Amino acid sequence: MFFRLASVDDIPAMARLRSLGWGEIDYWIPRITAYMNGTNNPQKALPLRVLYVAVDDEKIVGLIAGHLTTRLDCEGELEWIDVDTEWRRRGIASELVKILAKWFAGQNARKVCVDPGNDAARKFYAANGAENLNAHWMYWENIAVVLK
Repeated sequence: MFFRLASVDDIPAMARLRSLGWGEIDYWIPRITAYMNGTNNPQKALPLRVLYVAVDDEKIVGLIAGHLTTRLDCEGELEWIDVDTEWRRRGIASELVKILAKWFAGQNARKVCVDPGNDAARKFYAANGAENLNAHWMYWENIAVVLK
């Protein structure tokens, strides 16, 4: 297993991973493409963004995406995280959060927000140091806490 920056060649595999939770691959391909090239911007997103993938034996089994933002007085936002169903519960998602945390730290972004979307994700983020920001959002006051 290794982790690397995502490239445009990875978009179909990332779309497959996103579709495991919701939507179809054909729905996600243009959205991921637009997110990567900066033509689709989440609310209050700043231009700088990054996507990483987890790769095992040349197969992309996980992804994480994040960007700088001013949303909710945060400096960064974790946009997407997905792990292939067969690869869950192996620490891949936590490792992806650490990799994104290093990127945010390199951008001097400490306060990072995430929309957990469901109770299972909320528990995952809490186990990785996030706290409730409001009824809908969670955040890390200092994302570097996941690096300790």
